[in-house]
Amino acid sequence: MILINENYNKLPGSYLFSDIARKVNEFKTAHPEANIIRLGIGDVTKPLPAAAIEAMHKAVDEMADSATFRGYGPEQGYDFLVNAIAENDYRSRGLDIATDEVFVSDGSKSDTGNIGDILGLDNIVAITDPVYPVYVDTNVMAGRAGELQTNGKWNKIVYLPCTAENGFIPSFPTEKVDIIYLCYPNNPTGTTLTKDQLAVWVEYARQNKALILFDSAYEAFITESDVPHSIYEIEGAKEVAIEFRSFSKTAGFTGTRCAYTVIPKELMGYTKSGEKASLNKLWNRRHTTKFNGVPYIIQRAAEACYSPEGKKQVQATINYYLNNAKIIREGLTAKGLDVFGGVNSPYIWVKTPKGMTSWAFFDYLLNELNIVGTPGVGFGPSGEGYLRLTAFGTLENTKEAIGRINEISL
Repeated sequence: MILINENYNKLPGSYLFSDIARKVNEFKTAHPEANIIRLGIGDVTKPLPAAAIEAMHKAVDEMADSATFRGYGPEQGYDFLVNAIAENDYRSRGLDIATDEVFVSDGSKSDTGNIGDILGLDNIVAITDPVYPVYVDTNVMAGRAGELQTNGKWNKIVYLPCTAENGFIPSFPTEKVDIIYLCYPNNPTGTTLTKDQLAVWVEYARQNKALILFDSAYEAFITESDVPHSIYEIEGAKEVAIEFRSFSKTAGFTGTRCAYTVIPKELMGYTKSGEKASLNKLWNRRHTTKFNGVPYIIQRAAEACYSPEGKKQVQATINYYLNNAKIIREGLTAKGLDVFGGVNSPYIWVKTPKGMTSWAFFDYLLNELNIVGTPGVGFGPSGEGYLRLTAFGTLENTKEAIGRINEISL
């Protein structure tokens, strides 16, 4: 008899974005003439930087010549990219990150989900709420989440509410936890923590021997000086934190796939008997066993993003999306809605009007204005009553969407 991992049966029927896609497709079928503007799922619309395209073309030509052909590469990433990451993203900020602490991968979504492979099932997990669904779902799959309750929460996960009432700043858990997921700039709320606010979490983790899984996929969108670009800017963070970053939203690699994870060598886990174990070594073992590495062509493209031309082109794309975010934020604020995020982030978190539920506001925007957002409740119970919009659309569509909203009464 073939036995399955029954934890998968505990997951809700479908993934949040699958539900959204189904609703949008049903609407399109019924209204083929509708001009739908998608401000929901966080895919990008700007093309890859020209420097990355040029590097890819060159790398393709290398693959056509036996003298420069590349077969299997190092699973951790080619030296040229790992060195560029360590130098430009860390050492240039005065952070001492070694090349063997950097692991190149095909996405932060993959790594934030797969990191659980090296962590024991008895760990108690804490998540901010609302939260990126992958953090929760992958712990359900692994068996750390327990059972789904009628309030939308899993009984073995500790929820740290982030709402307008607490300024979207999570409070410390009142019970023991071992793993803490933090994402800043935050997806979905678009909010941030200052250096001082993040420092208290690092100290908490040090005092309690807890691990912080820090998703920093949107750090390139930070505009304010008191918001840290890396958790390693906080003293002691290398002892308690793993950092995840991605080229997806910064350089348009959503379809090209390249990211990286940093695991400092100082960071230790423990066996049940209390013996220390290097998480860097454990992840290296997992990475080399279950992952064949990002293609050479893609890594050359990622490397090119750190060239002088590449940096300018990437920054121009980020500025484009931040301008979209400003248009959305200011337009909705002028409409009288409560709006958060959109300053250090491509995400705008909107309080639904007139007491609408998240899905009711989603349906209203889709059916009446042909605009697609993401219902906040899909990110967790504390997301009810909110909607997430993204700045990754075109400038024209962004302006059109806000124009449509301005024409109605909310």
